[in-house]
This record gives sequence, C-alpha cells and structure tokens, in this order.
Amino acid sequence: MHITNDIKPVTYLKAKTAELLKQVNETQRPVIITQNGEARAVLQDARSYEEMRNVIGLLKLVSQGEADVREGKHTAHDDLFERLEKELQRR
Repeated sequence: MHITNDIKPVTYLKAKTAELLKQVNETQRPVIITQNGEARAVLQDARSYEEMRNVIGLLKLVSQGEADVREGKHTAHDDLFERLEKELQRR
C-alpha cells in the first residue's frame, strides 16, 4: 500500500468524483484531499466509516471502564451476582 496513491488535490476530486468514490468503495482505503498542498479532508467509504465509529464507541467504553476501575468504582463478580439474586427474589 502506497499512501501517495491515496492523496489527491481538491481539483482532482472536483474533476473525478465518481472515480474517487469507486476507488474508496473498492479498496476501502480513505483518500486524503489536499488544498493548497495541505490535508483538508478525508474521503472514506460508508461501511469503513461506520465500522470506525463503532470501534471508537467501544474504545470509549473501555476507557471509561478503566477510569472507573482506577477510581475504585467497581464491584466484584460474586458481589454483583449476589446483589442481583437478592433483587430478583424481592420481585
């Protein structure tokens, strides 16, 4: 994989939009769009974008869980199930 193949100027995007859409959907690699030589945007297929968003969501949950553990906000496995059993018996 050569990242230089995935960097295109905005003028290329304007002239060959359909071609770029085909490329990102077939390769599932994002294309970096530049303007005046600087990276300004990323064109990505919808499926990869959705998968990336799901992964980011999971990573946020893991990070929050790790923070809770560091702060002592956790319950031992056995204690949790004991509390759940007591709660179910009350109902």
